Amino acid sequence: MNEARSKNTTPAEFKSSLVEKIRDGIVSQKYKAGARLNEASLSREFSVSRIQVREALMQLEEHGLAVSQPRRGMFVNNLSEVDTQQINSVRLVLEAEALKLCRARISAEMTRTLNGLVTAMEKWQSGSPLEAAELDLKFHRAIWYFGGNRYLEKALNTLAPILFAHRALDGISDDRMRWILNHHRSLLNVIEGSSPESPEEAILAHLRAGYKDPDRFSSMALENRAAADPA
Repeated sequence: MNEARSKNTTPAEFKSSLVEKIRDGIVSQKYKAGARLNEASLSREFSVSRIQVREALMQLEEHGLAVSQPRRGMFVNNLSEVDTQQINSVRLVLEAEALKLCRARISAEMTRTLNGLVTAMEKWQSGSPLEAAELDLKFHRAIWYFGGNRYLEKALNTLAPILFAHRALDGISDDRMRWILNHHRSLLNVIEGSSPESPEEAILAHLRAGYKDPDRFSSMALENRAAADPA
């Protein structure tokens, strides 16, 4: 089954190569959005074991390119506008909490790491939207990690990565991607205590920079509608 592996290729290198091949197939739309990533078919296509395919798909799931559906298998990332809005409405609550935790636990390591990631995003000009989305996700994952609550971090890592990949796969322009990447300094300012915005206000403004009506299914939207129509 492993004839495709070179004698000089380490297991880690082979796994990375397999992940890249499946990832390239998703990006090029060889594997269409919403299509099932069948372990047996991929095993035959790449002359590898189903266990190796399963491990590669789990790694792609971590980056939001694939999504597991209980009792059905793994599928290529595919979200409707409503899916995106519902996920973001939960992110509003969880990421606001992560920002608060970071602000309370701020350290030199946290500031150095987050500043480095923000600077890298601000320097991005053009290239692969997927690589830019992964840089964006890396910044948010750093916030979730530095918050110090592993269950909050796990919830966000389960919920959010698919959004970053979906936006990149949806054909976003370089100009739009630059705009989104340049909107992260405001979150860092909240963590460092140099912003007048609350964590809730900051994360809502941040999500609005990249998504349509990210609070549509949140209590914030319900409260705003009630305030606008008191009758």
